[in-house]
This record gives sequence, C-alpha cells and structure tokens, in this order.
Amino acid sequence: MAERKTRRWVKTVTTDSTHPPAGLFTKDASTIARTLASKRVSPKGPGSGMRMLTYFINRGGRGLSKTRRAELERAKKLLSERVKRARERG
Repeated sequence: MAERKTRRWVKTVTTDSTHPPAGLFTKDASTIARTLASKRVSPKGPGSGMRMLTYFINRGGRGLSKTRRAELERAKKLLSERVKRARERG
C-alpha cells in the first residue's frame, strides 16, 4: 500500500502576535471566552481571540476529546456573542 502524503498547513504557521496564558484552553468555556476577549491577550479585540480559538480547535483536530471539543465550541459561542456586542458598540 502506497504511503499517503498529508499536508498539514497548520504545522507551518509560526505567528507570534499574542500569547494566551499557558493552559488556557483546558479551562471552562466562560474563562476561555473572557480571557480571549481581554485587551491583554487580544489587543485588537475579541475578534482576534475568536481567530485564536478557531485556530486551536483546528490545530487539535482529531486529538481533541468530545468533551474538550464541546467545551471549546461553547467558548466559541460565548466569544462570538462578545464579538457581536463589541461591533454593536463600536
């Protein structure tokens, strides 16, 4: 059987713009959303935090457990509500 060469674009990403605290993505959804929306972690606003969270979920891929993925998706929903409120204000 021939080996399948898989391209993993996510391995080549070397962005170094923001630094979420270590272990953040192992916490509960509300803590993740609140932290990623903060100016300290996401200086450009909660939209930047949303991109970080989506990137982390994509990076985790099949390696994430169902419960962890569900918690991260819940955080994503909470963060999207914050993004929506931020857009309405500004």
